[in-house]
Amino acid sequence: MRWIAKAALALLGWRTEVVPPPGPRCVIVFYPHTSNWDFVIGYLTKLAWGLPVQFLGKHTIFRWPFGALLRRMGGIPVDRGAHAGIIGQLVQEFARRPRLWLALAPEGTRAHTDHWKSGFYRLALEARVPLGLAYADYRERVCALTTYLTLTGDEVQDMARIRAFYAGKVGKHPAQASDIRLLP
Repeated sequence: MRWIAKAALALLGWRTEVVPPPGPRCVIVFYPHTSNWDFVIGYLTKLAWGLPVQFLGKHTIFRWPFGALLRRMGGIPVDRGAHAGIIGQLVQEFARRPRLWLALAPEGTRAHTDHWKSGFYRLALEARVPLGLAYADYRERVCALTTYLTLTGDEVQDMARIRAFYAGKVGKHPAQASDIRLLP
């Protein structure tokens, strides 16, 4: 599968840069997420590098006929309407599993929003795992995961570092890229 994924990325004109996570557990944010193509490019990158990354997705995409396939691909369904307890459940999963690299889109949507959802931040802090910063830059045709942060708990400082990293990264639909900030 690795060589097929590498060939597909090359055929599509993409290159990849990956530094594996520094430990057996981490949260990975993927930004900007403005197109369904982001999943395709990101998943091909996962395959090309042989990364055992799992991903969160809204529970409705895990129905028949694609549910079993998405789970086998590493998908974990999340009911976005049931906010209570999701972070706690995921923190328990991090504690229970010897290895978990969990990727998610911090915006929670492909449409423009004026903020990111804070779940990724709370999860990385509470699970005491590094935060990986991944992206698909459509201008440069690069999909990458090369940077990991240890969050300090100082939200202003941490979000400033995240904003600085993502400066200049361009999604497929740039106007749909969400503002990199958490609600106060």
